[in-house]
Amino acid sequence: MNEARIDKWLWSARIFKTRTIAADACKNGRVAVNNVNVKPSRMVKVGDVISVRKPPVTYSFRILKTIEQRVGAKLLPEIYENVTPQDQYELLEMNRISGFVDRARGTGRPTKKDRRAMDAFVMPSMEGFGGFDFDSWDDDDEEENND
Repeated sequence: MNEARIDKWLWSARIFKTRTIAADACKNGRVAVNNVNVKPSRMVKVGDVISVRKPPVTYSFRILKTIEQRVGAKLLPEIYENVTPQDQYELLEMNRISGFVDRARGTGRPTKKDRRAMDAFVMPSMEGFGGFDFDSWDDDDEEENND
């Protein structure tokens, strides 16, 4: 077999979990062959360099064998060569270290730290009030004191 469809190859080489996801990535412009965005039906051959953008990293693979049937993970070194530049992996590591630094303030679910800060703001420490329990105080106690 000299050629294979790009979506089938991406699935069979275990780059994507399903062929549908691989086809969607091609349709959305996240897959390029030799620096040209491709459709899922594009045929690839041995020697082509495939770039797959999975934010924040763009992975690059050189095809060593064209396949359309999924293979075991141990056989992957025979299928493709990973030619991803080292700076992409450094970018991935920096993103992993930074965590949710780029999360816009006020969007999404609050972190545990955010929740604790909100709880501290809403329910401040009662130390300054001499241990008075406001929850046990009601209007009936106030009326008895006025008589």
